[in-house]
Amino acid sequence: MPLNQAPVCVGADVGGTWIRVGTVRKGRVTTETIRADRDLRRIVSLLRSVWRRRRWTRRRVAALVVASRGLWTAKERRTLARNLRGLARHVQVISDAQAALLGALGNRPGVLVLSGTGSILIGYDGRRRWARAGGLGPLIGDEGSGFWLGREWLRSTVREGNLSRMLRLVHAPDPVAAIAALAPSVLARARRGDRSARRIVRDGQRHLAASIREVARRLALRTPIDASWAGGVLGDRWFRAGVIRATARAGLRARWHEPAAAPVVAAARLAATLAGRGALRRPSRSGGPAGRGAATNS
Repeated sequence: MPLNQAPVCVGADVGGTWIRVGTVRKGRVTTETIRADRDLRRIVSLLRSVWRRRRWTRRRVAALVVASRGLWTAKERRTLARNLRGLARHVQVISDAQAALLGALGNRPGVLVLSGTGSILIGYDGRRRWARAGGLGPLIGDEGSGFWLGREWLRSTVREGNLSRMLRLVHAPDPVAAIAALAPSVLARARRGDRSARRIVRDGQRHLAASIREVARRLALRTPIDASWAGGVLGDRWFRAGVIRATARAGLRARWHEPAAAPVVAAARLAATLAGRGALRRPSRSGGPAGRGAATNS
């Protein structure tokens, strides 16, 4: 079959700022990035634009796995999976943190701390049991995330009487992304010794370390636990080193591993697996991860 007509398997990593789309061909994953939308209902139309540009049809895409932020329940995953059925023959929806953990650590027990625009901590015990902490969104959670760092910095500047920048960002078309974009400058100030920025960064690192300890305790993971990371904020080596130190100070021994694969690659590989299963049997209509491996709020 010509390459431009051969079936493809697709994974999508839906974050707060970007959607990364990975395509599996001949065992290799190629990716592209498009701008995300805070409204998760826009995922379908944003992916449709990729399908149109690549001239893909539902028949052409053998399987699609979407790893999305902001999906807390099985019902939400099923709803999104139903809405995506026009894009692929087989569809599965999981959480972005679950894909990040599978990409970083594979199927072995461990924890994954994700800090990008938002934040979440997810753990896996190696026996199909998952647990999470955080991930409650910018209004009531996301401690240690890019948004949280930016918001805390804005609060400190407002206390000093600087309102103009805060008002400009709050009234931006996408205020969450605009405030999260402050995180690199907050980290840079903290590295240079700014006392206010350092206090904010240390608090964020302690929040993330506390979540790591909570999930490890809930799953009764043996120490030293295997741990990894994902997200733009934790991509900063200096910030990540502070999280590692804070975790040790919290009394939890951990072995930290460089992520083996990006979340979008893990989602694309899951799509290839899903396509293989679908060729053998009718796929589940659950829309969630196969079996009992779904991320939960436990």
